[in-house]
Amino acid sequence: MDRKALAAAFPVTLPVLMGYLAIGIAFGLMLQEIGYNFIWAFFMSLTIYAGSGQYLGVTLLSTAAGLGTVAVMTLLINFRHLVYGLSMLEKFRGMGWRKLYMIFSLTDETYALLSSAQAPVGVNPKSFYFAIAVLDQSYWILGSVIGAVAGAVIPFSTEGVDFAMTALFVVIAVEQWKTYRKHLPALLGCAVTVVFLIILGSVFGQDQMLLISLGVIVLILLILRDRLDEKEGEPC
Repeated sequence: MDRKALAAAFPVTLPVLMGYLAIGIAFGLMLQEIGYNFIWAFFMSLTIYAGSGQYLGVTLLSTAAGLGTVAVMTLLINFRHLVYGLSMLEKFRGMGWRKLYMIFSLTDETYALLSSAQAPVGVNPKSFYFAIAVLDQSYWILGSVIGAVAGAVIPFSTEGVDFAMTALFVVIAVEQWKTYRKHLPALLGCAVTVVFLIILGSVFGQDQMLLISLGVIVLILLILRDRLDEKEGEPC
């Protein structure tokens, strides 16, 4: 690891540090609550590294969901990461073996930093990007392990802790609302979810409703992707 790039990247990643520690600790607490210790928290954060995917994983593990359900739900919830990787291919060109890790590590927050952050004068840009990605994942791993250890050592109720992920999604939704001029993604997601909740929720159950509505939302967004490219400079 280039120490110069690491020193330059650390101040840039401080906001992510604060957020990932809090949300990672909440994930670790929830995982410990269903019987999986800090070792599981460490390896899930090392190999999966997706906040929404790991929160979903806690629910799927606790309900002993089938492998097919796990695969489809994970794909739909984290589908946006495919787009992240494709949009960064040019920026990651020439990074060698680090390119695969850079694509893997593109969380919402890391993607936002890499899209806007500029390497300081005298710092290799590729090493700077790599340092940002490594630091962000380190924060997430640290938070999840701390949460799992704390959950095992200090007995307390974790009721309501899972709302941390809901709060994160609210923040992402607000940011999306400010970014897109026509607010189509937010309105579309809300409308489809409500419709399927009314139509399917009472008949097939909420699990099936969520899976089907996510699939429909992703499909419609793919069809309308050209209309989503226009971003606003000032909030409406």
